[in-house]
Amino acid sequence: MRLATVNIKGLETAAIVQNGRAFVIAALNEALGMNWQTDLMSILRHDQIRLLNTWYRDGGMTRIESLSEAAIPLAQARFAPLYRNPRKIFGIGLNYVAHAADLNEKAPSTEPASFFKPDTTIIGAGDEIRIPLQSQRTTAEAELGIIFGKECRDVPRGNWLEVVAGFTTILDMTAEDILGRNPRYLTLSKSFETFFCFGPQLVTPDELGDVMALKVATIHNGEVYGENVVANMTFAPDFLVSFHSQVMKMYPGDIISTGTPRAVHIRHGDRVACRIDGFATLECPVVDKKESRQ
Repeated sequence: MRLATVNIKGLETAAIVQNGRAFVIAALNEALGMNWQTDLMSILRHDQIRLLNTWYRDGGMTRIESLSEAAIPLAQARFAPLYRNPRKIFGIGLNYVAHAADLNEKAPSTEPASFFKPDTTIIGAGDEIRIPLQSQRTTAEAELGIIFGKECRDVPRGNWLEVVAGFTTILDMTAEDILGRNPRYLTLSKSFETFFCFGPQLVTPDELGDVMALKVATIHNGEVYGENVVANMTFAPDFLVSFHSQVMKMYPGDIISTGTPRAVHIRHGDRVACRIDGFATLECPVVDKKESRQ
């Protein structure tokens, strides 16, 4: 199952994506007499995503196909972030050895290089990434995102998918020049508004097959700038879920952004995208605030 959040007259509401259309869950509830939560974070927090997926697999996908009054063609949909207020966003630095080499850094080999991002960084597909006044060199990084679906602690690696609601595409931004001045400026360099874009779809694990085989690509102005497969991560998704759940309790909607194959320097007027096998491409335009105020 594939879920998205669409903006309808200013209301951000959850939808099921199927055959080129987004079926708004609020409209499905009305048409079919269902009672699903109507925003994605509530679906996660009320532990409904597995029930919704089971219903969808057991005939729901056929039932909704004829409900044209509940559907928006994807070409006409305005996507929002999947949700606005996760309790935690973890980023993983230098999780591909090749990316560490780009920065002349040694890739961590014993524990992942984790950092937090605030929810004020969040934007959705098609929203502007704004290069801040304080930065002369901002980069964008395509990443695979893991979304937690259950409250959990101390998750064994072998059971990691039991607590995962799904996966998504992410663009994570860094004011690289600020970070370069001092590695202790990592939080500052990662925390400007518009520096975390995710969506447009949450894809449940049963849709993807082997996560380790997924290819993640940073796309810059329509061209592949860097790509790699998940299997080449230093710390694989199962390890990241288990490791972080041993540090602190994880909650539905918490996100781990698993690292990028390569970061690209972005400039005013660029378009940057995250492309991952089996996902809708996540793309955003770039606006440099220093240019736009002139």
